[in-house]
Amino acid sequence: MVRILYTLCGADPDIRFSPHCWKIILALRHKGLDFEEKPVGFTEIAKLENGFSKTVPILKDGDKLIADSFAIALYLEQTYPDAPSLFKGEGGAGMARFVEAYSQSTLHPAITRIALKHIHDMLSPVDQAYFRESREARLGSTLEEVATGREAEIAAFADKLKPLRVMLKSQPFIGGSEPLFADYIVFGALQWAFKTGNPDILDANDPVMNWFERCQGFTETS
Repeated sequence: MVRILYTLCGADPDIRFSPHCWKIILALRHKGLDFEEKPVGFTEIAKLENGFSKTVPILKDGDKLIADSFAIALYLEQTYPDAPSLFKGEGGAGMARFVEAYSQSTLHPAITRIALKHIHDMLSPVDQAYFRESREARLGSTLEEVATGREAEIAAFADKLKPLRVMLKSQPFIGGSEPLFADYIVFGALQWAFKTGNPDILDANDPVMNWFERCQGFTETS
């Protein structure tokens, strides 16, 4: 059986940047599960698996299809209980829900404003048109107008990670001695920024960067 993970990419299929997809790439590696990654552009998503979902990631596991990163993580935990745990119990799942809320309410809006124009420029022409129309309608501003605030967002970004930085004084991962899905949630957000050409959002000596690299090494992320 081939396990398939559909993910998001730019014009170059080797550049996968969706934070939600990266969560599941790391989750699958954490579980030690083989999978084939199939990256697609924005406008190809609706064609996948007979229009199963408007967003990626989509996991196809045998005859089972699952969308939404948190739902996929729960599915992996329930379906493969003998593999290393992503949550280590109900408390870990609850912690991950909190971290997800923090990431999406605090980190994601900032990274959107930092990376928006960069994301547009790395897409294929058809995806650029879709991305511009949908994001400008959502934000009420042109991509260029949003981009004018990029430097200010970068200057303020490190402080948004202060809770993680303080926690890292006591333990190496959000999950404790080893990363759990809660770690991969924040990792995905930062990977999104880095993969879209924004290496300057954090100082190389920031403890958060050290944590990020430990997460990479733990799951052999490429």
